[in-house]
Amino acid sequence: MATPREVRLRIRSVKNIAQVTRALQAVSASKVRRAMQAVMHTRPYATKAWQVLIHIAGQPGRESLHPLLTNRPEVHSVLVLLLTGDRGLAGAYNTNVVRYTLQKFNDYSVTVRFLTVGRKGRDLLLRRGKQIVAEFSDLPAAPAFSDVSAIGRIAVDEFLQGHIDEVYLVYTDFISMARQVPTMKKLLPLEVDEGEGRVQVFGESAHGPASAYLYEPGQAEILDEIVPSFTALQVYQAILESLASEHAARMVAMKNATDSATELAAALQLEYNKVRQQSITNEMLDIAGGAEALAQATG
Repeated sequence: MATPREVRLRIRSVKNIAQVTRALQAVSASKVRRAMQAVMHTRPYATKAWQVLIHIAGQPGRESLHPLLTNRPEVHSVLVLLLTGDRGLAGAYNTNVVRYTLQKFNDYSVTVRFLTVGRKGRDLLLRRGKQIVAEFSDLPAAPAFSDVSAIGRIAVDEFLQGHIDEVYLVYTDFISMARQVPTMKKLLPLEVDEGEGRVQVFGESAHGPASAYLYEPGQAEILDEIVPSFTALQVYQAILESLASEHAARMVAMKNATDSATELAAALQLEYNKVRQQSITNEMLDIAGGAEALAQATG
């Protein structure tokens, strides 16, 4: 049986861990709010860019309008942009999105290469022998579009140069504080069908009359700006969603760790009381036994 001193040291250690996890929980809760605010700030521009892109790509001969809208007749190589975190202590957040990615692309019929954002995804893929063409880590806590635009630019350049035929984006979609879902969407060639996973046009009827646009300086010039920018914007929004999901997962994990540490400290305190009581009882028995022996010796 452990001594009272050993139990007391364990109680102190558990309480120290609970203080750390409680602090991490509070920090993650604050970061979740900031990440969601950043998502809301990008939405007006993303919505308008999506409206214009749908209108332009809906014109006859869409595949001849811009190379990023053109489907390749044969697919020989695929690039996957995988978004994970740089740190752990976020429950199963990183493991879930990597497992989801491997389930989607392990048995793919063509060559699959990866571009990773976050050290955890990079390390897990390297352990499984996957080919990584580029990796990004140590992003700012609140990244701006300029901080991550190079990620989308690499995907666009690789596609335009013909090195890859399709680009997929895999990230964790923030649903709620308790639920984050791994999500995959096709990034290139850009699909303009209004469907799940794309930026929605808020406040407008999906079946109403189409908006009319006048383009200055012209449709080709607009496409050259909008299509690459919107592709990079999707990556940026996915990064913000992933950051919010990571902080939410870490907050939940740290809350569970704090609760477990509190319960363990209470159980150890009860054990300490029992050990201490047993020690006191043994000392009293020793004293009583010594007194009885002394009385018999002197009697």
